Amino acid sequence: MVRALRHRNYRLFFCGQSVSLIGSWMTRIATAWLVYRLTRSALLLGLVGFAGQIPSFLLAPFAGVLVDRWDRHRLLVVTQVLAMIQSAALALAGVINIWHVLALSLFQGVINAFDMPARQAFVVEMVERREDMANAIALNSSMVNAARLLGPSLGGVIIAAMGEGWCFFLDAVSYLAVIASLLLMRVAARPRAAAAARAKVLAELRAGFAYVAGSPVIRSILVLLALVSLVGMPYTVLMPVFAAGVLRGGPHTLGFLMAATGVGALAGAVFLANRKTVLGLGRVIPAAAALFGAGLVGFSLSRRLWLSLVLLVVTGLGFMVQMAASNTLLQTVVDDDKRGRVMSLYTMAIMGVTPFGSLLAGGLAHRLGAPRTLLWGGAGCIACALWFWSLVPRLREGVRPLYVRMGILPELPDGVASASELMVPPEV
Repeated sequence: MVRALRHRNYRLFFCGQSVSLIGSWMTRIATAWLVYRLTRSALLLGLVGFAGQIPSFLLAPFAGVLVDRWDRHRLLVVTQVLAMIQSAALALAGVINIWHVLALSLFQGVINAFDMPARQAFVVEMVERREDMANAIALNSSMVNAARLLGPSLGGVIIAAMGEGWCFFLDAVSYLAVIASLLLMRVAARPRAAAAARAKVLAELRAGFAYVAGSPVIRSILVLLALVSLVGMPYTVLMPVFAAGVLRGGPHTLGFLMAATGVGALAGAVFLANRKTVLGLGRVIPAAAALFGAGLVGFSLSRRLWLSLVLLVVTGLGFMVQMAASNTLLQTVVDDDKRGRVMSLYTMAIMGVTPFGSLLAGGLAHRLGAPRTLLWGGAGCIACALWFWSLVPRLREGVRPLYVRMGILPELPDGVASASELMVPPEV
């Protein structure tokens, strides 16, 4: 389950990120609670979510080209330092209003547009053995969701006892851990083709889009992620409304709700970390998306805290398994020279599309109410999962040649046109 930790660079990164991500989740809950405390507006919660994520939609494709060109290790050091400055600015502000939060959320969004594709593409450089890459991605998800479990719970306690500012301050301090881990790594210089070095950014950008459009597997995975992010993921910006308005709680309740999604997501990440192969992920992805949607539908109808917590565990498990399984499958089939661009589109599908969903969810919740908004979002996720499930047989045949070339699957015997003719359960 932890075989990727045998690699020194990944082990350093895992330890540093484990500390930093707890602080990041504390800042998320503190920001959401601060906005809701200042405004009592679901619409402004959606607007802040939009400001923090729209840069990923606008900049991620260009960032992917630069991630394929630049030193990813050095880029990650820069993004972590800038993120530390952003959290420190929130912590040290004497008097803060909604416009400060919007501006700093926008700044963090610009940082994330470069940081996320660089972080995803850098995994292959930290883990020398390709067969350990899927485990490293699953461990990343475990780390993120352990932090999602601890961070909101601690954040809720700290907000109630000392205010939101202390969450921002502790987050700024926590970045020192990941910066130190990056500086301690020994990373070999990454060779780059002369043709790529001479290519213009827009030409490389077009080549990246053409590569994704020409791959049914990559294209379908990214479209499903984008659709689910649009209609389902904005549930996070409505959490303060459910905590205070639907369940009649306070910051502790919000912390419990956020932590419940972390429990489910952590369970999903552990499930993926225990998998020994990428085979079968094509069926796991739509099943997890449908589970995510079902959890949202149930949560939207719940008026009991204990039941809401159980349903959010299901919700967190579903989305994390879908996201991490999609990441693993993409990282397995993508060509190395296109990795940064594909992972930037992965970032765009999750972080870039979500702001439009956040804005839409905030507006709909303002008019229809948060529960009804979430109900329709969950139903949309289930519909998207059924669409992807209908594509699985065709995608299976398309990805099989790639797996054969990588040695993941054996070649078909002479005279057999497809895996289905072997009369064995499909594996891809």
